[in-house]
Amino acid sequence: MKIGISLPLTGDFSEPGKGIQEGYQVWADRVNAKGGLLGRKVELIFRDDASDPNRVSSDYESLITQDKVNLVFGPFSSRLVIPAAKVAESYNMLFVEPAGAAKEVFEQGFKRLFYAAPAIASDHYNYLADYLIKLPADKRPKTAAYASLDDPFAQGTAYGLRDKLVAAGIKTVVDEVYPPETTDFSPIAAKIAAAEPDLIVGGTQFEDSVGLVRALQELKVQPKLAAFSTGPTLSEFPDAVKGAAEHIISPVGWSATSSFTGNAELVKRYKEMFGGDANEDAANGFTVGQVVEAAVTAAKCADAAKACQDKLTEHLRQATFDTVVGPLSFDDQGRPEQAHMIQQYVDGKVEIVLPEQAKTAGIVYPKKPW
Repeated sequence: MKIGISLPLTGDFSEPGKGIQEGYQVWADRVNAKGGLLGRKVELIFRDDASDPNRVSSDYESLITQDKVNLVFGPFSSRLVIPAAKVAESYNMLFVEPAGAAKEVFEQGFKRLFYAAPAIASDHYNYLADYLIKLPADKRPKTAAYASLDDPFAQGTAYGLRDKLVAAGIKTVVDEVYPPETTDFSPIAAKIAAAEPDLIVGGTQFEDSVGLVRALQELKVQPKLAAFSTGPTLSEFPDAVKGAAEHIISPVGWSATSSFTGNAELVKRYKEMFGGDANEDAANGFTVGQVVEAAVTAAKCADAAKACQDKLTEHLRQATFDTVVGPLSFDDQGRPEQAHMIQQYVDGKVEIVLPEQAKTAGIVYPKKPW
């Protein structure tokens, strides 16, 4: 059973792209160890789209028309998901994706796209927004600075939080958007330093989150709280920021310590296959596999024919799925109906600090000085 996948294994999104690939591989290894899908061995066919939206389109075109894959899984990044989903939709293929959370993804009119993670980008920080807004007036941050990668997902996370805080009276004092090729973050850090905000929010992936933190640290900017998307959820982050990770906050859709369905097996199998610890990207890839596996099992088919793809799509519209990121269900636009947890580095360790029912430690606020 051939599954076609294009991922950014090189280029701007190569770090998370590799994590998604590993999650897909762990899922396939697990499925094949128990006899495959519908008794057929799963074969993953990967293409490297080099983080290029044009290339990702041609990749899925060739996977569907030349490789004759039975199923497709989505790529990483909203910038790549939209063009890829257009191709899948044109061939009536179910398109479950691990990392396209920007609101634009769900405004295209797709009928077969489903985002297999707990929340869309603009809702990632909901628990943090609620926490900050409910603080006593004398402790609540009064000003916030935002710096975001020019990317729909990254901006979605930062601006989802910004809009909620602005509505609660927290003033925006810096709002910077930078291109993906940015490597020098000192000018942005200098603007933030001059504004002396209580809160710093980065709409980031990995490399830019590291660049921003190091630039802010060098200028000894001292916010009460610093939050960055994606980057801090990767195990490489603390070393990359050279000890500046303490008390940094990030939305996270997955925790290695959770008891959700299949999670212990993911953590164990990932370590056996890759030698390190699983991360959120790998968990998101694995989740796509779990959702599609459940749909295939329910529909009792997995081929590119429209009748089968219709059955699979209909199952996703109606069912709730037990996954490593918790129960997942989808609205009529393919958006997940759940929420992200909030993680924080506390004493050098990643802790879940929000929501109350999932936390492993209390939130540290204000943060330790850089």
